[in-house]
Amino acid sequence: MDYKYIYTALTRTSDLADNPFEVKKLDKENWATGDYVVCKLTDVGTNDAKLELTNGRLRGVMEGDILVGALGIRHATLEATGTWKEVGEDGILHVLSWGGLLGKLTSRSIFMPRFMEIRYLGHACRAGKKLTMEDFVKPAEHKKFETPVILFIGTSMSSGKTTSARIVTGILKAAGLKVVGAKITGTGRQKDILAVKDVGADAVFDFVDAGLPSSICPPEEYSKKLEYMLDRISAEAPDVAVIEIGASPLEPYNGELAYKGIKDQVKCVVLSASDPYAVMGIMDAFHLKPDIVTGISSNTLGGRELVEKLCGVPALNLLDVESIPRVKSILRQRLGKDI
Repeated sequence: MDYKYIYTALTRTSDLADNPFEVKKLDKENWATGDYVVCKLTDVGTNDAKLELTNGRLRGVMEGDILVGALGIRHATLEATGTWKEVGEDGILHVLSWGGLLGKLTSRSIFMPRFMEIRYLGHACRAGKKLTMEDFVKPAEHKKFETPVILFIGTSMSSGKTTSARIVTGILKAAGLKVVGAKITGTGRQKDILAVKDVGADAVFDFVDAGLPSSICPPEEYSKKLEYMLDRISAEAPDVAVIEIGASPLEPYNGELAYKGIKDQVKCVVLSASDPYAVMGIMDAFHLKPDIVTGISSNTLGGRELVEKLCGVPALNLLDVESIPRVKSILRQRLGKDI
């Protein structure tokens, strides 16, 4: 590996760390989502600033470090928004996610620390051609998607989806099932898919494998990427897929399209909710009744009682071991397997 650069998580599907490339400045009209670019860190923003590496670990950074990431778009409801399309002639960008999603910050929550500021040095190129995430997408044989799915959705980001997926994956693996984990919408980082990998998932995939830095893209493009991700899951021949739709389905990450693409195979829906009233919003928007409501809204008896009163669905705190027998019972009924 060439240690001249910090290779962020969005480069994990590429060979940039192992094979040489040139750094060439391109006019803005030649930029696009998913381009690999090289940038110099000019302001760390906060002493806690870190970057996620290709192995999923976090490392600290200093001004003057040079990183390789991908141009992209973020539109998070609770943290920040930004896009490479707003980068000006000064070439100043921001690290929009620690995974290496790069673009110009357009808004930030007052509760978030300052974002890392970086300066564009050029695109990663070979033989005069820019390198993109799409260049490194592995081939996959297309087949009808028939894998049973346990779907994890949320009323917002940071509502508890990944924690719930991790717990359920552990239950399924303890039952001897082959499990594939996937995050099919959101912003590119590895921490969510690694969370289910760490408890035994036999394979994990996300939209980065399909060549996207985040799932914000035209619907027709996302449909093709979703088909690819489902093909990768099918190729593993799992007993069940644990699939997370990142953020919430109503945000511009193509969550609604993702749900429509897999709903025929969804056997159980686990909804992580920030509050009981948000549960009603998701149910109304998608005409969907979750099998379990969990997350922040289930942290107290008061929250659980209100969810069940308003929505008529079981609310369980999956972090409470006393809830696990009921979770197993629901999974057993929905999957028809001995759990």
